[in-house]
Amino acid sequence: MTGAAVAARPLLEVRGLHMHFPISEGVLLRRQIGEVKAIDGVDFSVQRGETLGLVGESGCGKTTTGRCILQLEKPTAGSIFYDGVDINTLSRPEMLALRRRIQVIFQDPYSSLNPRMKVGDIIGEPIKVHGLVPDAGKRIARVRELLSVCGLDPSFADRYPHEMSGGQRQRVGIARALALEPEFIVCDEAVSALDVSIQAQVINLLEDLRERFGLTYLFIAHDLSVVRHLCQRVAVMYLGRVVELADCDELFDNPMHPYTRALLAAVPVPDPAIEAGRAFQPVRGEVPSPINPPSGCVFHPRCTMAVESCRQARPELRELRPGHWVACSQVN
Repeated sequence: MTGAAVAARPLLEVRGLHMHFPISEGVLLRRQIGEVKAIDGVDFSVQRGETLGLVGESGCGKTTTGRCILQLEKPTAGSIFYDGVDINTLSRPEMLALRRRIQVIFQDPYSSLNPRMKVGDIIGEPIKVHGLVPDAGKRIARVRELLSVCGLDPSFADRYPHEMSGGQRQRVGIARALALEPEFIVCDEAVSALDVSIQAQVINLLEDLRERFGLTYLFIAHDLSVVRHLCQRVAVMYLGRVVELADCDELFDNPMHPYTRALLAAVPVPDPAIEAGRAFQPVRGEVPSPINPPSGCVFHPRCTMAVESCRQARPELRELRPGHWVACSQVN
């Protein structure tokens, strides 16, 4: 394959991804009585150097998608291609080598760091495990460099996580993710547990790191304002499926799927006078259970545009505009 073809190929490509968790009962939980369809057919790709936002309500499958990409969960079906290789087929040694290239920043900076380890050991552990810097002195210097890159004083290497604020802990998590010099980072609600002012600092840090090191992000979030600031493209998920995928500005300026429109309409307007006069209609009903999702379009029980055909056939993603994909049969 030529260099131009490799450059044009997506760094990550997800095809027909399914993740169903079994529901068992009985004394030894041996009898399966159902399954939770956390992901039920997801397709998207991420280009090198871009940030793809993955948004949706709690429970729609965003985090499970990220965990499948990281191979923390083994998908029920589908393919995950990283740099042209299906990572579902890799052996344990091959996957260990790939883990250097794919890292994660977890949502909760309080539970994702070992409270019994000093910050320097937390960041230095992956470097030691992968044998990147065998010399202990050089490894300490590398840890202090990473802390400085992430906006922390190098002396923090001697602190324990409980001696730091939430924002500082999340910066430690970012430094740990950078320790192996990855290409691709899954940011799983990386700022949702932080105060708003700290969120802005961490978002700016992530953007600076992307430009400085040529990183690629999958940014999982539910805060649309954060997504608009950081991401180049956005995929909207609902009940385990991607219902809309487009460039960030295109999606926010011209949402086409009824669910995306409802999400954007729910964002409050800062001006109290405008907010008070705004005609906002919340989405009717409740999110259906992923144990028994609706037939056809999963959004049809709550959709004001639904017709009989929406209850029968599942709409596939269609490219209605260049780069703008929508899974809705009623939108043209």
